[in-house]
Amino acid sequence: MPLPTPAPRRHLHTRTIACEGFQRDDGLWDIEARIVDTKTFAYEEPFRGLRAPGDPVHDMSVRLTLDRSMTVRGVEVDMPATPYAACQGAAPSYKSLIGRQIGPGWRRAVNDCVGGTRGCTHVRELLFPMATVAYQAMAGWKSESDASSDAAAGVKDESPFFVDGCRARACDGEVGVQLYPQFAVRRADEPA
Repeated sequence: MPLPTPAPRRHLHTRTIACEGFQRDDGLWDIEARIVDTKTFAYEEPFRGLRAPGDPVHDMSVRLTLDRSMTVRGVEVDMPATPYAACQGAAPSYKSLIGRQIGPGWRRAVNDCVGGTRGCTHVRELLFPMATVAYQAMAGWKSESDASSDAAAGVKDESPFFVDGCRARACDGEVGVQLYPQFAVRRADEPA
C-alpha cells in the first residue's frame, strides 16, 4: 500500500544511497556503496560558491573487501564531490577498519575507527547498510550452481543467522516453519 497523499509541498533535497554486493573470482567479496546528495534549487556554498540544481552536494563511495568470515580485508574510499576540501582527509582513516568483522559490534567498531573527526559522517553512514548487503550477498539466496556446489561439497545445514531475526522469519512462524523446518520450534503455549 502506498503512503497516503501528502500535504502540498516543495521538493528540496534528494539523497540516493546505492549498495551492491559482488563475489570476486579470488573467493573474496566486494561490498560497494555510494551516497549522492542533490538540491532542487540553486544555492551558494561558502567554499564551492554557486551550486546549480542537481549539482552534487556529496558524491562519495566506499568499497569493503571481505573474506568468508566477513572480516574486512580491504577498504577503498572515493569522494569526487565534497562541500569542503578537508573532507578528503578523512579517506585514509577508513583503512583502520581492516581486520574488523561485520557482525555483532560492527557499529561500535565503525565508530571506534572512524567516528567523530577521524572520519566523514556520510561515508560512515554507508557502512551500516553495507553490513546488511554483505549478509544478503554472502548468505542470501544461493544460485542453483552455488547450491549444487554446496551439496557436492557436503555443506551441512546450519541455522541461518536470520532465523528469529525478524517477525517473518520467526522459528515458529509460517515462513520459518515452511522454509526452515529443521529449525522450527513449537512454543510452549501452542497445541501439539
